[in-house]
Amino acid sequence: MFSHVMIGSNDIQRSKKFYDALFAAIGGKPARQDDKGRLIYAHKGGIFMVTNPIDGKTATHANGGTIGFTVDSAEDSDAWHKAGTANGGTSIEDAPGMRKGGFGDLYLAYLRDPDGNKLCALHRIV
Repeated sequence: MFSHVMIGSNDIQRSKKFYDALFAAIGGKPARQDDKGRLIYAHKGGIFMVTNPIDGKTATHANGGTIGFTVDSAEDSDAWHKAGTANGGTSIEDAPGMRKGGFGDLYLAYLRDPDGNKLCALHRIV
């Protein structure tokens, strides 16, 4: 359904440090930067991009919005969370761990990136 996700940043180099570490923790590669300075991450068929807002205004995060990343294991989720908090992210909500709900058993970890975007690492338990 989705072709990509793009978020805004007020400091591309700070975001690069954060997201390079986040993706490395789950086997991804560092960002490629295009001629407009946008960060491009391609991992497991998905594309995630970070940009300075085109309109020149301050980047803000979506209240109520969450961007979820699929990970292969609970250990990957923990490594993702640790890499994020070590590189400018903030741990939010409950500590990483199991949650039971309408979508079955999930192992979740939540962060806010340095610009305040809410992120989630999700491992579906089967």
